[in-house]
Amino acid sequence: MGHKILITGGTKGIGRAAAEALLACEQTDAVWLTYASDSAAAAACRDELLSRYPTKELYISQLDVADPEAPQQVLDEAKALGWYPTAVLFNANLTYREPFGAYDADAWRRVFDANVHFPVFLTEKLAPLMEPGGVFVFTGSMMAIEPHGTSLAYAVTKSAVHALVRNLVKHIEPYQHRTVGIAPGFVDTEWQKNKPAEIRRNIENKVALHRFATPEEIGEVFRLAVENSYLNGDIIPVSGGYSYK
Repeated sequence: MGHKILITGGTKGIGRAAAEALLACEQTDAVWLTYASDSAAAAACRDELLSRYPTKELYISQLDVADPEAPQQVLDEAKALGWYPTAVLFNANLTYREPFGAYDADAWRRVFDANVHFPVFLTEKLAPLMEPGGVFVFTGSMMAIEPHGTSLAYAVTKSAVHALVRNLVKHIEPYQHRTVGIAPGFVDTEWQKNKPAEIRRNIENKVALHRFATPEEIGEVFRLAVENSYLNGDIIPVSGGYSYK
């Protein structure tokens, strides 16, 4: 049986790159991508991927990962599809950039709902339904390892994600599944390309390779996490040699 892969936030950026890396894998039979709101980009993604990988099964659906009903929505759609994934890549996430001292409690909670609560409850629901040997791959962040001043909510939730990767090992062991975390540094996604040139230069000066990662470079690490069956409870940093100092 080949891989059947669910990637949340899979139609753009890192998620899209991970989808392409895994669709190129001979062992992948089906890929299911979710998106938040940009239906035009999702449709374009679907058309491009189907033209490149016509023999693969591809399904795309809209999903708000901050909605408490999102885990059940995924289960309902999986039942309608007729299969449960063998690999789940938690890539969709939210951030919140209001300055410290001006936080809105509901906005803060929504970041936790998307980045932490959704993956916890979907993993809880999916783990018993998946065939043994599945894997849950989480998108962490270097912001959970090195301090950064942009978004406290994002950094704290990503720290929680890293803790989830390590602690879930014991909870999904009875189902014979794995859990892996990938902690990218700065990646040339839409989030980063809109930064002012001076800020980008400051970041690049803190990276030993003096550049941002490409989404494709991170996508290949997601493929590694799916294919390497000994990775379990591990956080894989992909920083280019970043240091905040």
